[in-house]
Amino acid sequence: MAAPILNERDLEFMLYELFDAEGLTSRPRYQDHSKETFTAAINTAKTVSEKHFLPIRSKVDSNEPTFDGEKVSMMPEIQPALMAVIEAGLASPSSDYDMGGMQLPLIVANAANAFISAAASTTTGYIALTNANCNLLEAYGTPEQIEQWVVPMREGRYFGTMAMTEPSAGSGLADLTTTATKDEGGNYRIRGNKIFISGGDHNLSENIIHLVLARVKGAPKGIKGVSLFVVPKFLVNEDGTKGEFNDVNLAGLFHKMGGRGQTSCALSFGEKDGAIGYLVGEEGKGLSYMFHMMNEARIMVGTGAAVTALTGFQYSLDYAKERPQGRLLSNKDPLSPAVSIIDHPDVRRMLLAQKAYSEGAYALCLLGSQLADDEKTAESEEERAKAALLLDFLTPMIKTWPSEYGPKANYLAIQVLGGHGYINEHPVEMFYRDNRLNPIHEGTTGIQSLDLLGRKVPMKNFAGYGAMLTEILSTTETASAIPELAIHAQELNEAVDILKDVTNTVMQASQVQNPDLVFSNSVAYLDMFGHIVIAWLWLKQGMVAQTALEKQPHEFDVNFYKGKVQAMQFFFRSELPNIYHWASLVKNIDTTNFDMKQDWF
Repeated sequence: MAAPILNERDLEFMLYELFDAEGLTSRPRYQDHSKETFTAAINTAKTVSEKHFLPIRSKVDSNEPTFDGEKVSMMPEIQPALMAVIEAGLASPSSDYDMGGMQLPLIVANAANAFISAAASTTTGYIALTNANCNLLEAYGTPEQIEQWVVPMREGRYFGTMAMTEPSAGSGLADLTTTATKDEGGNYRIRGNKIFISGGDHNLSENIIHLVLARVKGAPKGIKGVSLFVVPKFLVNEDGTKGEFNDVNLAGLFHKMGGRGQTSCALSFGEKDGAIGYLVGEEGKGLSYMFHMMNEARIMVGTGAAVTALTGFQYSLDYAKERPQGRLLSNKDPLSPAVSIIDHPDVRRMLLAQKAYSEGAYALCLLGSQLADDEKTAESEEERAKAALLLDFLTPMIKTWPSEYGPKANYLAIQVLGGHGYINEHPVEMFYRDNRLNPIHEGTTGIQSLDLLGRKVPMKNFAGYGAMLTEILSTTETASAIPELAIHAQELNEAVDILKDVTNTVMQASQVQNPDLVFSNSVAYLDMFGHIVIAWLWLKQGMVAQTALEKQPHEFDVNFYKGKVQAMQFFFRSELPNIYHWASLVKNIDTTNFDMKQDWF
């Protein structure tokens, strides 16, 4: 029997025991829903993934898109698989009914899409980016723009992208050189080059709607001069039919180590008369608008990384149970039968680490979805503001921790399979390659760490930072009353004390010392804070599991809950102590990295 894509019992635990998704049905937006409708959506996603994506998963990996100088060619099986997602209502399941959505809570939509992401990897990126493109335009576009561009994207006729990165600017968006010149019709002519544009060209939809950052002629340098434009691949006639080509040219494809179902493109805008672009919002506010999509994409990246770790864990766990090899050291009888490799302690170590990394990472991503939903639908303005504050603060960690520790989990999955893990007859090596892309997507780990330490921590007089610590300490206070968890609550309290001390030291130093030096260990700070947040989420899972065990559930659930408690214990014993090393580097403003000279390399 094939290994499960995901652990369905764990998804139920996350949704209904850890995050109480069923409670959302009391909110007006979700009053038509119930646990049954949530389950139906998730089961539909599972069916779509098993029917349309699992059978082609290996083929997609070995047959990446090609470009012959004129058009892109792709595996023909990809389009019907994506259409199956759209037809099932899973392309944008959290969007409004009148936009074709199901109005599912974001946390439930996340769980449903987890099955598709686990089976399809970045092949679903066409749909995910289209959804994020729509969300941005619904937030900042005009009613006319929503009608012209969002409606056909929601229907699945158009796909969307975000076009930011340039060959010379990279992540330095303030230095972008793509230009926008106003024409006689009141629109803009866009000229410039963009690279690494996911889904930038393909043959999967009638049209491709690019959201392009460009600088209007005469605008100031820096981010204040950046504006945002809708630039379709094809113009649209007044009757809604496809018009003429809009001077958006594919210059070439990039061939990545993984994620081969989605094109990664170099695009040239305006090689002739200039591509026509339609301004979104006001001139000069483009980057602030684009952050709406970027932050959504960052959560998307973190979630994809966590899900890829989860499915790799499930595969290696299934393999370890079925694969006989060797005997335990305590067994001296060479004639005795071989044991399953899961009986070997080091294999259990690797499986337990995968469980701790992947389930901790996914809990963080579901928390992000819950906060995004609370920001929009919580009952009081105070609750909505608090959710927005926490989500903004946590976004660098939601993007980074899963994208760093997801690949670590996939690495261990490979190792569990031994030699079989390194060949493509098993998918774990593909999972690793796919997941290894995520640390670069939507901002490197270094960029996220500077965002956290340099911006998010001191922002609004440390409001987000303070709110996060309050949440953690509230949990430790409750956990302290549970005898089995009291020691871990104490350990997490001690970790928070260290975090406070380090943060205070760095913030004070940043006022008087060279910021390049003070923040040179920002990645260590992100590692430290991320581990504390994951430890907090594991403590919350441990509380739910320990409380459930006291009610004497049936044997299956006893084993499930004990597994949760054991994974929590693993994280506290094997991972949380790492923060003390990171804390030392940051607090002491270790100069090793900063002092290294170019010529010394």
